[in-house]
Amino acid sequence: MDYMVRATAASAGIRAFAITSREMVETARSSHNTSPVMTAALGRLLTGGAMMGAMLKGEKDLLTLQIQCSGPARGLTVTADARGHVKGYAQNPVVNLPPGEKGKLDVGGALGMGILRVIKDMGLKEPYVGQCELQTGEIAEDLTWYFAASEQIPSAVGLGVLMNKENTVRQAGGFIIQLMPFTPDDVIEVLERRIGELDPVTVMLERGLSPEQMLEEVLGEFGVEITERLPAAFVCGCSKERVSGALSTISRKDMDAIINDGESIEVRCQFCNKAYTFDIEELKEIRE
Repeated sequence: MDYMVRATAASAGIRAFAITSREMVETARSSHNTSPVMTAALGRLLTGGAMMGAMLKGEKDLLTLQIQCSGPARGLTVTADARGHVKGYAQNPVVNLPPGEKGKLDVGGALGMGILRVIKDMGLKEPYVGQCELQTGEIAEDLTWYFAASEQIPSAVGLGVLMNKENTVRQAGGFIIQLMPFTPDDVIEVLERRIGELDPVTVMLERGLSPEQMLEEVLGEFGVEITERLPAAFVCGCSKERVSGALSTISRKDMDAIINDGESIEVRCQFCNKAYTFDIEELKEIRE
């Protein structure tokens, strides 16, 4: 089962998160029928989003990660809450590109140039919005840059999705390491060197490492203390009632045109791709 951990190290000078997210990413893949490179792109953003959601303070706070880009993927959207629930979709779920260097899926090529926007809805009048330009389109580096540029938090983000030959998800997971303002310089130096020597996330997962063991691998010499474990999953809160509510915002004229066609309609949830069917009688009720 997917889960994530929250931890501190170096006498609370470092805070860290790590996650295993294979089932979450596989749910997204099967829901949206994504091609391998788009499974990797969406899977990395879902994985990063789940950990960033765990940083939210309030039970009802919501985080949205939006990427708008010039590449064939066109864009990605992920939302997460503070309880490990995450959902998301790609504008173009099927992009096929030749492998990049070392035979890896070319997520950067699928995204191209673009903008990463982070929206935090914390129940205030206005949500917090931070944004930055994509650095590589590989997502982990882009989130690292976002934390430094928009939140002034020096961070290291590692994300990985590994596919099986038959296009199912073999491994997925990641970590986020963040320095607190009072972290001593000698700790930072050792940590930077350590992160530079690390195996890629998918290699660590293939070695059988758990989220706790991943953090131990990165931060072991600084005394890792796991402070929380929480389940993580792809969860969509859509329902026929909610979709019906969205349909009720259509103008009466447009609704009349749909009803006069005499056919039932099918509406799909953008986030989980579940289909809801409304017959003529239901459409008339919504119109009234």
